[in-house]
Amino acid sequence: MRSQVPFPPLHRDSRQMDQPADLGSLFHRLNNQLGIVLANAELLEAKLTDDASSSRASQIVSSAVEAISAARDIRSHFREK
Repeated sequence: MRSQVPFPPLHRDSRQMDQPADLGSLFHRLNNQLGIVLANAELLEAKLTDDASSSRASQIVSSAVEAISAARDIRSHFREK
């Protein structure tokens, strides 16, 4: 069973519905989760011996790295504004 971790509210109050409460915090949490995915994919890739499974794990590693990079780009875009 998955643990139920509560997410903080995205908005401070109803008057500021277009303003994220803490965008930096959200990106930090996203980066942490992507780091966990990446670390586990790398461990899986190192353990697998057959070519097909190893290749798929390698694709997951590459996708996780791309996702981390995309999150970093999005975060820097919001910092510029």
